[in-house]
Parts: sequence; C-alpha cells; structure tokens
Amino acid sequence: MENRNRDASAKNTARVKLTLSKRTVDALEPQDKPFIAWDDRLTGFGVRVHPSGAKAYLVNYRAGTGGRKAPNKRVVVGRAGRVAPDQARRLAQEVLGRVAAGDDPAGERTEARSVPTLGEACKDYIESGHGRAASTERGYRRYAALYLGDWLSRPLDSITRRDVEGRFRLLTERHGEMPANQCLSFLRSVYRRPCVDFEGLRNPVEQWLSAGGRYHRKRRKRISSPAEVLPCWRRGIEAAVENPAHRDAFLFGLYTGMRRGEVLALRWADVDLGRGLFRVDETKTGVPLELPVTRQLGEILTRRQSGREAVPEEFRGWVFPSRSSGSGHLEELHAHYEDIGSAGGEKFWFHGLRNAFITVAERELMLPRPLTKRLVNHARPNDVTEGYAADWTVEQLRGPAQRIADRIDELTEAPTNQASSTATRA
Repeated sequence: MENRNRDASAKNTARVKLTLSKRTVDALEPQDKPFIAWDDRLTGFGVRVHPSGAKAYLVNYRAGTGGRKAPNKRVVVGRAGRVAPDQARRLAQEVLGRVAAGDDPAGERTEARSVPTLGEACKDYIESGHGRAASTERGYRRYAALYLGDWLSRPLDSITRRDVEGRFRLLTERHGEMPANQCLSFLRSVYRRPCVDFEGLRNPVEQWLSAGGRYHRKRRKRISSPAEVLPCWRRGIEAAVENPAHRDAFLFGLYTGMRRGEVLALRWADVDLGRGLFRVDETKTGVPLELPVTRQLGEILTRRQSGREAVPEEFRGWVFPSRSSGSGHLEELHAHYEDIGSAGGEKFWFHGLRNAFITVAERELMLPRPLTKRLVNHARPNDVTEGYAADWTVEQLRGPAQRIADRIDELTEAPTNQASSTATRA
C-alpha cells in the first residue's frame, strides 16, 4: 500500500501545474525517478527534478507542421539555483517564439553541441569543485587516469550499465574493494551535471544501482598483534619489493604510521635533515603536520638523497619520485600487496602499517592517546579537556617517536634473531 501511494504521489507531482517561483521550485522534493512540474502561466515551460535533487528549467515543444503527430522536443534553458524562475520563463518564451517562426532549437543545439567525452566531463567536474582539498582533487585525477583511462575518449552516452558493472568487477579484482567503490562514486558524480545539460543522457552508475548493483560494504580490517604481523610484513617487504624507492616508501609508512598519500607526496623542500624534522602540508584532516626525523627515518631519507642525482631533474623535488606518473611522484603501491603478503605469510595492505604503529604506541608503550593522534595526524573529536592543552611541539614528539620506531625494530627483528640463534645452536 505504501509503495502504491508513493508511486501515485510521484505521478500526481509530475502532472501538477503550478506557478513556478523560487518558493515553489525549492519546495519540490526529489522522487525515485525524474519528474517534471509544469508552469501554469506558460504552456511548455517546466522544471525537471532529478532523484539527486538537481533541478533544471526546460521548454517542451513540437517542431514543424505535424501538429500532435510531430515529435516532442525539449530544450534546457537553465539550472535552478543559477537561473531565477522569472528569467527562465523569459528564456522559455524566446525559445517558443523561435519555434513559432519555424526554428528547431533542440535540433540546432544537438548539431552544435555533441555529448562530451568522459575525459571532458571529468575535467569539468574536477575544475568546478571550489573548496575541495588538493589531496581530494589528486585522488579524482588518479581515478580518471588510472582506473578510467581507456574510457576518457568515449562520449558519455556510449558508456553503458554493463560497462560499469564490468569495470567495478575488474577494479575489485585488481585494486581492491575500496578503490572500486571510490572510482564508481566519482564516476557517478561526474555524470550528474551532463545529465542535466543533455536531455536523454542517462547516468550508467545510477542504472547499475537501479538494476541491483551494490557498492562493497565498508568494513574495517582487523589485524593480529604487531608482534605477529610486523615481522611478516617486514620480511615480505624486503623479499618482494625490488624497487628501492617503493621499498623505502613502505618502510617510511612503517616507522611513521602516515597515510599512503601523505608518504608518497613528500617533497625534499619539506625535509630538514639538519634540524631533524619534516613537514606534511597536505593531509586528510587539512592540518599541516610537522614531525621529528627518527634514526630510522634518517637512514631512509639519506638513502633516498644519495640516489637523487640519478633522477631526472624534473622529478628531483619528490622524496619518492616516479617517471611514469602524472604527478611526478609515486601514486600506487597496490601491485605489491599480494606479493608482500605471500612472501611474508600475512595479508598486507598499506593502512595496516598505520594500524600497527598506533597499536605499538598505545598498547605496547602506553603512550597518551592525544600524543599518538598528533603523531599520526588523526582527526580528534571535540574533547573539551583536550582542547585546553597546547599542541605538541616537535621536540616533545621526538622522544616518543624514537621509542615507537625502536620498538617496531624490536618486534620486526626478534623472530629473525631467534631463528638465527636456534640455527647457531644446532
């Protein structure tokens, strides 16, 4: 009964005529499917309401001399929010005036404006996002180039629901569940604006969802204790990762608990080995992070610096450079995960290094939670008591950071040392 009422409500809303004003247009609620509310003052003028909440003013007319036998055609004259209802009505009157004179605005617009390619739509979506974090834009560009690169030259109306279904399955197999979710969510957003601008264009991700497609459930991975997984991961990294820059990137994450994007985007301009600190300007929380260089990090950075001259000049600004990426620095390490897990004997993923780092700090060394959160730049809740305290200085962080790094060394090396001792006794 409830479904029948909702369907009836959607149909009634689609039939209703009302005077389109800012108040009435704002009051129109999106339904499960797009619908059009028609203006009672100008025949053929209406506003289409999409399930996403986007609204666009349009004009419906019949071209030519065929009367009711002539096909219906529609022209979008503006987006609600950007164009006022009265202005949209005047634009609609101009269109209808041209139709009365024998013109076909929809046909002319189709000839003048073809549906854009996915690459053009991605560029438009990314550049229109004022206020987004730089790291978010970098992620969007990575999705477009790495996950959708072979589609960028295709017109939007050539990408189908079946294409989306196949790509989601492929991304899941090659890169994992979360990258597959993120890429399709990005693609879904890219289509929203063109679907308003181009009559008849459908969002293939929306169609996939309507046909029963589902994103992967978000679930947090749980790891065994650091004493169990860290020796395996360290052994796997050393055995399976041959590229020195890739291997050092993993080790940098091991000793800092930093997010993968924060590690890979590190610049030499933000590293001061003389003062023993480095700075991360672009973080997930938007708060710049200044951290001490521990003995282990110093060894990694010294290795990276010693090979810097062998890197082409345009890539030398990055601690972890890459000639094959558009950014100039490493962007993807997923290809190593399975090999590291196989070589070490424990399933591996980069964020697991962060989980282990936090566990070592809080459970192995019993460090205060606010201090640990500051070390890993974790978003902190609105804790009134914590808010009274001044932020931690780099010098206050230096000792705890070194203790964590040393404890990680103990945990990763202990099984190896024990095995060596046993072999010696034998």
